[in-house]
Amino acid sequence: MVRKDSESSCCSDDSHDHEDHTLSNDAVVTKYQVAAEITNAVLKEVIANVKEGAVVGDLCDIGDKMILERTGKLYKKEKNFTKGIAMPTCISVDNVICHFTPLKSEAPVVLKNGQVVKIDLGVHIDGFIATAAHTVVVGASKDNKVTGKIADLLRGTYDGLEIAIRSLRPEASNTDVTRNIDKTAAEFGLTPIENMLSHQLERNEIEGEKKIIQNSGEKQKGEVEKVTIDKHEAYAIDILFSTGKGQPKDMDTRTTVYKKNESVSYQLKMKASRVFFSDVNKQHGPMPFSLRSFEEEVKAKMGVVECEKYGLLTPYPVLYEKEGDFVAQFKATVLVMPNGLLKIAGLPFDSDVYQSERSVQDADLQTVLKSALKPKKKKEAKKEEPAKKA
Repeated sequence: MVRKDSESSCCSDDSHDHEDHTLSNDAVVTKYQVAAEITNAVLKEVIANVKEGAVVGDLCDIGDKMILERTGKLYKKEKNFTKGIAMPTCISVDNVICHFTPLKSEAPVVLKNGQVVKIDLGVHIDGFIATAAHTVVVGASKDNKVTGKIADLLRGTYDGLEIAIRSLRPEASNTDVTRNIDKTAAEFGLTPIENMLSHQLERNEIEGEKKIIQNSGEKQKGEVEKVTIDKHEAYAIDILFSTGKGQPKDMDTRTTVYKKNESVSYQLKMKASRVFFSDVNKQHGPMPFSLRSFEEEVKAKMGVVECEKYGLLTPYPVLYEKEGDFVAQFKATVLVMPNGLLKIAGLPFDSDVYQSERSVQDADLQTVLKSALKPKKKKEAKKEEPAKKA
């Protein structure tokens, strides 16, 4: 997802499709880790700028610009090498669930003390994606701790993430992970946002083949195929819990985040649409992008209409929980390796600031939560040496 920077372009590239793009290739693991390091650094920087009076659009710019600056310095000698934004910086406040990155022409959204702020972003190196999300409260600090239901919300959502990650063992099923996510929410008196998905990550694909659903609604039950987790797979585990009913609604906020639909082709009629879609291909390729990244916003708003109408672009709508309720989000990128799990993107929870009196009580969930990402190898018992003769 790129802004006016062809070097950091996300265009798909077939020049080295013969290479091994799985996690059995050390070079691929390295690219994931480089993307993750940038993801974590940018997430920390955006969080550092979350304060009373900060403008949401400015925070989105800070995140996206930093991703492009960091990725632009890497792999400069590589030809046909793509890198940049894999998910534009989204800042969703209070009951806004996800995908909020406003246009520059829209009225500024200014943060206030006490608001619950979710930051979501992603980076790719050569199409290998790391993405993460974190939730903070405006004005919270060690001297101004958060307690009560908001602390319960953040603690519960983060524990949901940690339990989901530790459920990603080879031979486990996605339904096992779903069950543990939903059980964790109940432990904290929370509700998982209905039908939200975590995805397998593949090269140039942020929504890979395998999916993990949380709190599946009646319509979605059975739609997500039961699959088995396997080694050498990458996942973006995305957990969103609510203090309310967890039923997302579209409130007619303009959608600004889109992703090219690789399976659809259509001959666009309007020139503005063709120019816009050409720019999408060149600058963003298969990665999600924001209309905010286009210098000529009016033309982008015109061009996107026909592209969305005929299925060339998949929208990422801004969704809402009921007003008065709050939503938290924690997301991490995890590599399932033969020797255990690598949590490469995602920040730790600050329990010194967010102090919940609730915790996981279920014995099975406690066992999962306390389990190591990389199980310790059992030491072989030393063979007794025969006694030396005097």
